[in-house]
Amino acid sequence: VQLQASGGGLVQAGGSLRLSCAASGRAFRTYAMGWFRQAPGKEREFVANINWSGDNTHYVDSVKGRFTISRDNAKNTLYLQMNSLKSEDTAVYFCAGRQGSYYYTNHTAYSYWGQGTQVTVSR
Repeated sequence: VQLQASGGGLVQAGGSLRLSCAASGRAFRTYAMGWFRQAPGKEREFVANINWSGDNTHYVDSVKGRFTISRDNAKNTLYLQMNSLKSEDTAVYFCAGRQGSYYYTNHTAYSYWGQGTQVTVSR
């Protein structure tokens, strides 16, 4: 499956953005999906993931209550709704997919990656 992330941009602290990840191929609906982010000089960090049907999700503590991951399998698209953005959310955001269980937070468990989209939150 090929993934393409979009929707990043520059936003003021407290604002919102919605990231999208468009996937090619029907296999998308069978994959667990996740969002990761990487700030300059830091390692890639888990943000959220979701199982193939969208019934189960998991978030890193720092985004709980602010971010929502979702998917539309009919449209082959993964989303990340980001509200109440903070300067520390500034990073390149990547979507990723894997076969099997969704409950993996290590980026090495994901086989398929989008190209990343920049999110910059100004104070």
